[in-house]
Amino acid sequence: MNVQSGFAAINGAEIYYEMAGDGQPLVMIHAGVADRRQWNNEFAHFAESYRVLRYDLRGYGKSELVEGEFSHMEDLIALLDHLDLRQPLILMGCSMGGGLAMDFTLAHPARAKALIMVGSGPSGLELDVPTPPKFAEAEKAYEARDWDLLAELGVEIWFDGMNRTPDQVNPEARKLALEMIRLALVHEAKEIGKRLPDAETPAAERLIELNIPVLVVAGEHDVPYILAAADYMVDHIPSARKAMIKDAAHLSNMDHPAEFQHLMTAFLGEVDSKP
Repeated sequence: MNVQSGFAAINGAEIYYEMAGDGQPLVMIHAGVADRRQWNNEFAHFAESYRVLRYDLRGYGKSELVEGEFSHMEDLIALLDHLDLRQPLILMGCSMGGGLAMDFTLAHPARAKALIMVGSGPSGLELDVPTPPKFAEAEKAYEARDWDLLAELGVEIWFDGMNRTPDQVNPEARKLALEMIRLALVHEAKEIGKRLPDAETPAAERLIELNIPVLVVAGEHDVPYILAAADYMVDHIPSARKAMIKDAAHLSNMDHPAEFQHLMTAFLGEVDSKP
């Protein structure tokens, strides 16, 4: 696989990206508890049929934070322009990355062909659901700046998930998840830069405007908010449908890559068949 990679100098920062394959552009945006490596399996698999782009958002992976205000939306737009990806895109985002992908789609509808929301919700969506007890533990660890404990709690919440223990998940995938979370915390601890909202109007108020194919993917062991958000999107986006992955949590593609890729392949086949 021939991979084009490097740092794009955009908006005063250096954004690391990797791109491979030819054909329809497929952009993969990682979760806020991960980096581009979340898509290791999908990047290699779909580069056989698509022009696949994955990158580290500012403050994740190899993309360092810099002083000043920024938005992930503006970084994404600048990166796409830098790489001359101007035809309508298929966007796949997980968690925060999914929210960004949806905000981009609503802001630039002519540039989006389909949307895949993995363990995600629309920006601005507020739901009355239970909060897992470990969230309070994580908040205390954050206040104490105990980054090692916070990273372990993060992987327990987001990778092990609800009602699963570490010995019930893939150890290698868990190791990578812990590494990605720990690196994200290293960046956050530098307290550099100020992130601005990605959209003036939250996506939760504009779901009816989405008229492209939307696939909502959720792992059955994800947190209550994400499961409720998945149902909300299916109920409020006419073109959306949901796929549940059993024995998976927030990073469901890392839990069961083969099943995840099968779901994506079926959905993308339908998208490709449309004019």
